[in-house]
Amino acid sequence: MYFNTDTLVYLDGSFVKASEASCSVFAQTMHYGYSVFEGIRAYKTPDGTRIFKAKEHYERLHFSCRAVGLPLQVSVEELIELTYRLLDLNNLQDAYIRPLVYAGSPNMSLTTPQGSNLLIAAWEWGKYLGDKTLRVMLSSYERPNPKAVPVEAKASGHYVNSTIACSDAKAKGYDEALLLDMNGFVAEGPGANFFYEKDGELFTAPPGNILPGITRNTIIDLAKEAGIAVHEKFFTPEVLLQADAAFMTGTAAEVVGVQSLDAHVFPKPFEESIGALLARRYTDLVTGKLVPA
Repeated sequence: MYFNTDTLVYLDGSFVKASEASCSVFAQTMHYGYSVFEGIRAYKTPDGTRIFKAKEHYERLHFSCRAVGLPLQVSVEELIELTYRLLDLNNLQDAYIRPLVYAGSPNMSLTTPQGSNLLIAAWEWGKYLGDKTLRVMLSSYERPNPKAVPVEAKASGHYVNSTIACSDAKAKGYDEALLLDMNGFVAEGPGANFFYEKDGELFTAPPGNILPGITRNTIIDLAKEAGIAVHEKFFTPEVLLQADAAFMTGTAAEVVGVQSLDAHVFPKPFEESIGALLARRYTDLVTGKLVPA
């Protein structure tokens, strides 16, 4: 799925076969989850292959590195150039891209390293959560406390929380989880931001206790361009019982409708919702059919 015998990845200055890339079993990242990454998509457009918001993604990669103390010497511009080269070498147009900055040297200490490793991989990957509307479960797990870890950094270790919550939801027959923050407000999904619709307006959690996703920000911009009010505010799960519809957003998931939360079914069908309208506009934007405002 992710690679075959011919697949190339970028690793520390060279393009090498994915099957031959390696990492020390004593790497700090291997033992402590100490790394940062990005999820990026490239799309086939009328003007050729285009990486959607490459600059924003790689700027956030640099931010995440600074937040956790991982050095990264490759500039945003160089990262973009390397990624286009990687797509070309692997003959990819519609692709998911995974840059990873990690501490690969043998190091069992709990201190930041002097150097880091850079991996960029890419593969064909459909929508992470599929196309059907989701049955979502309110999780008993919370998102990490921002006073404990920098939650606005896309750090690999944070996704232990995501994996546990998502697996728990699926084991109970749901498609996905929805997590609260430490104050009991709705935060986000394990790998996607959450929106709900009420009386023609949109609501979503504010930055601070969430990863403010690039897709989330794009949807907010598209909504405002369409004259739809968007409110970034804290809200409890009880508020969702009065919502008309809901959806989730993320680079891997893109825009996916939420059918229900626990036993509560949202009354407006997703295809008639604001989320569906924005999903279509998002597809047009990333594939070059819609010119950004």
